[in-house]
Amino acid sequence: MIAGETIAAISTPAGEGAIALIRVSGVDAIAVADKIFRGKEKPSRFASQVQHFGEILDGADRLIDQVMLSIHRAPASYTGEDLVEISCHGGALVSAKVLEACLRAGARAARPGEFTERAFLNGKMDLTQAEAVIDLIRAKTDLALRSATEQLEGRLGENITKIRDELISLLAHIDASIDFPEEGIAPDEGKTLRARLDSVREEIATLLATADQGRILRDGVRVVIYGATNAGKSSVLNRLLGYDRVIVSETHGTTRDTIEETVNLDGVPIRLLDTAGLRASASELEREGIARTEKSLQLADLRLHIADRNARRPPHFDERACDANEIVVLNKSDLPENSDWKNFRALRISCMTGEGLPQLQKKILARITRQNLRPESTVAINTRHRDCLRRALESCDRARAALGKTLSPEYVQVDLNEALRAVGEVIGAIDVEQILDSVFGQFCIGK
Repeated sequence: MIAGETIAAISTPAGEGAIALIRVSGVDAIAVADKIFRGKEKPSRFASQVQHFGEILDGADRLIDQVMLSIHRAPASYTGEDLVEISCHGGALVSAKVLEACLRAGARAARPGEFTERAFLNGKMDLTQAEAVIDLIRAKTDLALRSATEQLEGRLGENITKIRDELISLLAHIDASIDFPEEGIAPDEGKTLRARLDSVREEIATLLATADQGRILRDGVRVVIYGATNAGKSSVLNRLLGYDRVIVSETHGTTRDTIEETVNLDGVPIRLLDTAGLRASASELEREGIARTEKSLQLADLRLHIADRNARRPPHFDERACDANEIVVLNKSDLPENSDWKNFRALRISCMTGEGLPQLQKKILARITRQNLRPESTVAINTRHRDCLRRALESCDRARAALGKTLSPEYVQVDLNEALRAVGEVIGAIDVEQILDSVFGQFCIGK
């Protein structure tokens, strides 16, 4: 980002709608509005956070649209800069014309996420809150929405800041004893220091334990539906979704690619993947589909193995071979069951009549809960957070080992500095000068 640049973008989704919103942010945002807006008075004279009716004109003073325009002066705006919001009619052409007028008046087109980036750089939010904005937009369940809302309000950031402050306090004592030996400052006694460090390690480990839940909240549980051709896999997908998403046919090999849809199952986002049927095939296209099925199975959180109870039981089909990540489902219970399936323990359903579908949903949720894949807490870290916190924990572990071996404080100092930097990366706060500030705040150095 170049300091002083003013940016503009359409903030509403592409396509037609009742209203489209165009945002302009930067030092010249209000000047841009003055050039293109015609109303009772210029936008530069507007009070902040008040909507005004008027017209947007192009470079030749021709009317583009009648709009509502508001000014949000720095720092009381989303970005922390002067911000202009223009609400025009929601046609694709008219919103593009209004944006073009903003660009002609001195703004430049914003990059993806640049408004939120500026909010972070201007101290309106930390990195976890910035990431929560996109999580909020993409939330598919009530729990995911609550998680994103709490993260946007700063709950995760507060947890990270607390860990970071504790690390700074630890480093303050160690740095003071190293850098100012003439002041007679002794670091915490070994036992006390180890206890404080153990507390930090435990807090980091607690957050790391939420990583899988965070993945589920954001991406959903990956449930792969697989089995032999014509067993009813696509019918199962359609039934779980509640509508006909996939073409169903008695012809073998109808599904030749992986089809993915998401369903909200009792508050848990479930990513259902319908896959190509498994069989020996001479078709190169079908073999590619089968290869994709096998790849999907390797990445699955849970597998639904669908079989036709009306057909003979395949010789390799052994209920004892099924693990905790797999549910065997015998479809077509509305038809006579082949004797090969007698006494075979599996859930029996009928996609034709709907029999057994509620039990299948309950079983999916039960398996997810058993594998700790069902999110229970709204505080959950993402992949980037996990990488940062994992490095922080490794550094804290090394510092703990150095303390246990009563090594020189400099060894502990190096490891804790690395932990502090890694934790700071989570919220975008990396400032070792705060350690020195903490030293002077706690001790009368230079008295």
